[in-house]
Amino acid sequence: MSDHNGVTVHGPSVDRGEEVLTPAALAFVADLHRRFGPRRAEVLRRRGERRAEIARTGRLDFLPETAAVREGDWTVAEAPADLRDRRVEITGPTERKMTINALNSGARVWLADHEDANTPTWHNVIAGQVNLTDAIERRISLTTPEGKEYRLTAERTPAIVFRPRGWHLVDRHLLVDGEPVSGALLDFGLYFFHNARRLLERGSGPYFYLPKMEGHREARLWNDVFTHAERALDIPHGTVRATALIETITAAFEMEEILHELREHASGLNAGRWDYLFSVIKNFRDAGADFVLPDRNSVTMTAPFMRAYTDLLVRTCHRRGAFAIGGMAAFIPSRRDPEVNARAMAKVAEDKQREAVAGFDGSWVAHPDLVPVCAEAFDAVLGERPNQVDRRRDDVVVTAADLLDVAATPGEVTEEGLRSDVNVGLRYVESWLRGIGAAALFNLMEDVATAEIARSQVWQWIRNDVRLAAGDSLVGERVTADLVRRVVDEELERIRAEIGDEAFRAGRWRDAREVFEEVALAEEFVEFLTLPACERID
Repeated sequence: MSDHNGVTVHGPSVDRGEEVLTPAALAFVADLHRRFGPRRAEVLRRRGERRAEIARTGRLDFLPETAAVREGDWTVAEAPADLRDRRVEITGPTERKMTINALNSGARVWLADHEDANTPTWHNVIAGQVNLTDAIERRISLTTPEGKEYRLTAERTPAIVFRPRGWHLVDRHLLVDGEPVSGALLDFGLYFFHNARRLLERGSGPYFYLPKMEGHREARLWNDVFTHAERALDIPHGTVRATALIETITAAFEMEEILHELREHASGLNAGRWDYLFSVIKNFRDAGADFVLPDRNSVTMTAPFMRAYTDLLVRTCHRRGAFAIGGMAAFIPSRRDPEVNARAMAKVAEDKQREAVAGFDGSWVAHPDLVPVCAEAFDAVLGERPNQVDRRRDDVVVTAADLLDVAATPGEVTEEGLRSDVNVGLRYVESWLRGIGAAALFNLMEDVATAEIARSQVWQWIRNDVRLAAGDSLVGERVTADLVRRVVDEELERIRAEIGDEAFRAGRWRDAREVFEEVALAEEFVEFLTLPACERID
């Protein structure tokens, strides 16, 4: 533990951590926390008020007070050269091997993730910053204990777009004036302090993905953070570029306003999937059967309310000169089953073709083998053009009713869907608690959003007296807390049989069960599962 000028570091020692946690860098983070911490608290308070209003009225609509922004004639800042072509973006945590693989992948952009794909242990937070700087300096390499070597081989590496934690999380390992620092400001502050000038010297810049925002006031806070950080480090104003994830239902009603707040620093918007569905459930959890979702795997991007959301996102971005980035292809190719690979690759290709035809400028993949699949889909539409921002999509007209038409989603709630939510939820939380935030489960690369939609569906089904429409043994049964506990017992036994008693005992399955049951069965809906989960790491 170290203490200097009101900054206390409680985290354990991390190899090369002194390169990151310099007195000047800590002072920069402390300044951000002191300046913007109170406004962050206000943002979280407003979230609660908005949620209470939705519960009271059962409604959500475009904001009348910002109509002038939606009707105005404005555009975002012009994109820097290395962000004009974003047809393939690979995502992943800043773990050293995955960093090297992402840089060698051939993608145009790497989303370097300190949010949903990263467990915020102190080691992961600080080692990730070391790896990012090494990546920018092109000096990153790794030799595993087994002697396997990973090195940079690509002559052209992707532009790095860093995703810090959301506004709701704090980091208990670093205190400023006795308060835990905002995880968002810690991640942003360390990365910007150490790398903004490095990136500029290499013809790039400090680029960011902004997660979990629920409205334009949160974007305004980020914009003010960027402006202050640029001024404090004598970086030209407007150097930062930010892409906002539209992964909450409230943000979907404020896409124009979010871009407007960020316009001097804006780059685009991204369409997330699982987090968006999670947000729909969270915000309309009191609204009854019209908002009950079927099995999560049956809710595709072609569902009416999801299609409305993505079409509106493309139209909004292109109207304002910003990039529209599509959702995740999470498939991990199997080394043993070529038939599984063939079927999955065909689905990935179909999904990326749909996005390209709909007007998106690029999309996400989770594995290097998917880079050429995504590139081929966008190459077919873009050709030699770097993007299709000039395609305005003026044909799109989306109303509030369209965005909220959850009831038109086809599909049922089945025993298979319930068991999948429980099994994947348990497996992911257990992995997360061991410090692995990007977990390979059933040939898919899963992150926190997977567990959030899984547990929120279970919570929703219980509260709405849902009966299982199909199944082997539970068809017709009502989803109750007791039934879910029984399924948890059965799925844990299935996992134990699969991995063996010794591995099961060595894992964190008891903690995983406690976290999953707390966030899926509690009477009051827990805002984010990472809040109780963070109490169990380090």
